[in-house]
Amino acid sequence: MQKIIILDFGSQTTQLIGRRVRELDTFCEILPYNKFPENDPDVIGVILSGSPFSVYDPEAFKIDLAAIRGRYPILGICYGAQFMSHTLGGRVEPAPSREYGRQHLTTIDLDNPLFQGFEKGSQVWMSHGDTITALPKGFKTIAATESVANAAYQAEGEQLWGVQFHPEVFHSTQGSLLLKNFVVNICGSEQGWSAASFVDTTVAELKQQLGNDRVILGLSGGVDSSVAAVLLNKAIGNRLTCIFVDHGMLRKNEFQQVMEDYRCLGLNVIGVDASEKFFSDLAGVTEPEKKRKIIGRDFVEVFNAEAKKITDAKWLAQGTIYPDRIESLNITGKVIKSHHNVGGLPEEMHLQLCEPLKWLFKDEVRRVGRQLGMPEHLITRHPFPGPGLAVRILGDITPERVRILQDADDIYIRAMREYVCEDGEILYNKVWQAGAILLATVRSVGVMGDERTYEHPVALRAVTSTDAMTADWAHLPYDFMARVSTDIINHVRGVNRVCYDISSKPPATIEWE
Repeated sequence: MQKIIILDFGSQTTQLIGRRVRELDTFCEILPYNKFPENDPDVIGVILSGSPFSVYDPEAFKIDLAAIRGRYPILGICYGAQFMSHTLGGRVEPAPSREYGRQHLTTIDLDNPLFQGFEKGSQVWMSHGDTITALPKGFKTIAATESVANAAYQAEGEQLWGVQFHPEVFHSTQGSLLLKNFVVNICGSEQGWSAASFVDTTVAELKQQLGNDRVILGLSGGVDSSVAAVLLNKAIGNRLTCIFVDHGMLRKNEFQQVMEDYRCLGLNVIGVDASEKFFSDLAGVTEPEKKRKIIGRDFVEVFNAEAKKITDAKWLAQGTIYPDRIESLNITGKVIKSHHNVGGLPEEMHLQLCEPLKWLFKDEVRRVGRQLGMPEHLITRHPFPGPGLAVRILGDITPERVRILQDADDIYIRAMREYVCEDGEILYNKVWQAGAILLATVRSVGVMGDERTYEHPVALRAVTSTDAMTADWAHLPYDFMARVSTDIINHVRGVNRVCYDISSKPPATIEWE
C-alpha cells in the first residue's frame, strides 16, 4: 500500500500531520527522525515535522538528507524546513521576536504545484523562534508574509519544498489544500486508504497471522476494544474469547449494559467481577501514577487468571490505537503518562500480541466500526480511561466515593444524551469526551434547607477534539449546565457544589490524573 513517511523531530503537532494525510485517504507512518525505512517500495513521499529544538541546539535532531533527497518528494514543515535550508547552505537565525500565531501570505507563487488553488492573503499559523534569512543556492522563495521573507521555498528543479508555517493546524485555513497538493498531486497518492479497504486488508492479514490459533481479547467496554473484537470475530469467529474485567470503577450500570451489547454482537465474552481486589489494593493510594500502575498490575493478574483457563490460547489481542502508542513515550524518551494498553505483557503469559487497530486514530476506528455494521451507540461512545473513575477521583479510592461519582456522572451523561441543540443535533454527539471528576481531597461549605453542609465539589469536563492529541473545552449551553448542576446537587448525596473545567489540551490534559 502506498504510504507517506512522516519523520518525527519531536513536534507536538506531528500526529496532526498524520491525521491530515489520512484524511486524504492516504496511509502514512510516523517514524522517529532517524528510522527511515531504507527499502520500503511503498513509500511515495516524505514529510519532515517540526521540533522543539533550534537547528543550532547541540541536542537538535539531525538526519543525512542525502539518504532521501532525490529519491522521494520531500516537504519540510517549520523545523523541517529550517533544517533543510541550514544543512544545504542557507542561513537560519533567531527571529527578532518569536513568530507565533496567525499571519497571512502576502506573496504566493500560485503557479507552484504546492500552492495550486490557493487564495492571495491565505491565513497560516506560525510557531517558531528561528527564521530562514537566506536560502541555499538554487532555491527560490514561493511564499512570504509581512514578517517572514521565506515563508515557503522550493529547490529549483527538485521535488523538495519547505514551509515555515504549520499547514496541519486548523488556523492555517488552506493547510489541508497544501497537504493535498503535496500528497496527491506531487507524490501521486491513489487515495486508496479507506475504512472498507482497511477492513478487507486487516481481516485477510489476521487470518494469515493467526491461522487456527485461539485468541484472547481484553475488553474495556470502549470503542477501541469493541471494534477490535468485532474485527477479530470477522476474521476467526469462535476462536476469539473476550474477557471483560469489572474493576469496580466503571460508569453506573456499565458492566451489565456492555455485557448485553457484546452478546448482541455475537461475541464470546467472559465477565469477571474483581472489584473487591481492586478496591483493596487501591486503599489509601492517592498518587495518580501509582493508581494507574496498581490498576494495570491487578488487571493483568485477574486477566491472567482467566486466560490460563483457556489452555490452548496463543495470542493476546488489544484495542491499542495509534495515539496510545504515540503518547505513552514521546521522541525525547520522557513518559507523559502510562497507558493501560502499553507497557508489555507478563512473561508468564507466554502469549503473542495482536493489535489490529494499532495504526488507526480514534475517528478512523469509528469509521471502521460503521463499516463493520456495529450499532451507532457503541461507535459514538465517548473515550473512557482504562483505569476508569479511579483517575477521576482526586484522592484515595473508596466504594463510597466511586458511588458518588457514578451517580453524578450518570446524571451528567444522561442529560447530555437527552439534550437537543438548536441545530437539532444531540449534545452528546457534539462532544468528544465528557465526564465528572470528584474532588475528594476538597470540601466546600454549602447550605441545604436550614442546615450547613461540608461536602465535596464535583467538576464537569467536556472537550471537543478530533484525535485527543489536542482538545478544547466544549462551550456547553448555560441552560444545560444549570439543569445538570441542580440535578447533581439535589440527587447525589455527598456533593454540594458543581464546577466546570474550561482548560484546553495543552496545557492541561483531558483527564485530571
